[in-house]
Amino acid sequence: MPSHLSRRSLIRGITAATAVATLATGLAACGGDSEAATTTDTAGTVTVGRVSNGAAKETTLKVSEVKSISAELPASVRKSGTLLIGVGALPAGSAPLAYVGSDQKTLTGSEPDLGRLVAAVLGLKPEVKNFTWENLFVGVDSGKVDVAFSNVTDTEERKKKYEFATYRKDNLAFETQKKSTWNFDGDYENLAGKTVGVGSGTNQEKILLEWQAKLAKEGKKLTVKYYPDQNAYSLALSSGKLDAYFGPNPGVAYRVQKTANTPQATRNAGAFSGAGASLQGLIAATAKKNSGLAKPLADAINYLIQNGQYAKWLAAYNLSNEAVAKSEINPPGLPLTNS
Repeated sequence: MPSHLSRRSLIRGITAATAVATLATGLAACGGDSEAATTTDTAGTVTVGRVSNGAAKETTLKVSEVKSISAELPASVRKSGTLLIGVGALPAGSAPLAYVGSDQKTLTGSEPDLGRLVAAVLGLKPEVKNFTWENLFVGVDSGKVDVAFSNVTDTEERKKKYEFATYRKDNLAFETQKKSTWNFDGDYENLAGKTVGVGSGTNQEKILLEWQAKLAKEGKKLTVKYYPDQNAYSLALSSGKLDAYFGPNPGVAYRVQKTANTPQATRNAGAFSGAGASLQGLIAATAKKNSGLAKPLADAINYLIQNGQYAKWLAAYNLSNEAVAKSEINPPGLPLTNS
């Protein structure tokens, strides 16, 4: 599939379309690379988990500008008064990460909400723009947005073009039907003979294709199928066309919870680090290389960690198990070759 390979060479990363069906229509209605509606909070507060349709506990957090950190911003960003935040949630969103909420207009989720918290520390107004995954990176490259908060994995490939401020562990997971007895167990050999779905242009696709190549050398087959959104692969999973779907752990955990008492119940069949077998993957705020944004972003995140808002943000989205002790600037990321 040449189109998949050419995109991946530029934009390897992690995403999955995991919104529930009731949210998908609202997200698609927001259109292409355009700002999704947001709500302004009272001065000194940011509300996370707003209109989340059950994906989060709505929580209002106190957070104000820290002038010693905002002073670190590039002059152009500081003078603009706005932090342009990119999210790659089109066409169908990814609960609990980023999707249009139950009011059918507000872009909610853990990723844009952290962007709003960081903007508050920096004394900037958050302006969130919603893109397809591929166009999110075009948006960063072109200056349409200053920074992406969109479950982006820190990778060595990306460091050629971007700089990072980490904020969450990056874990992937296999989702299967609840009645399935298959488990990954951390061993790619267990994928032999299976059909696994994945999102195109993602980090999990890269890892899955590396396993596919290893199995092929052993004379074993792993079939990889591509799905554009949650509705498509959920249908394939429930109908038995897929043995498993490989996507971000937060989305899998959310869907397992949401489908628990339905005929389409699923389960987590095993996790894997987004950075491969030898390194814990990390999710990072992503800005254009040499933009001067990585340090103020990291310092803002560390302020939120030290003062408790970070833990409350994670808890609101049931993501406390992905917490990091501190935000790091450009730490070792997914190697160019690593499985």
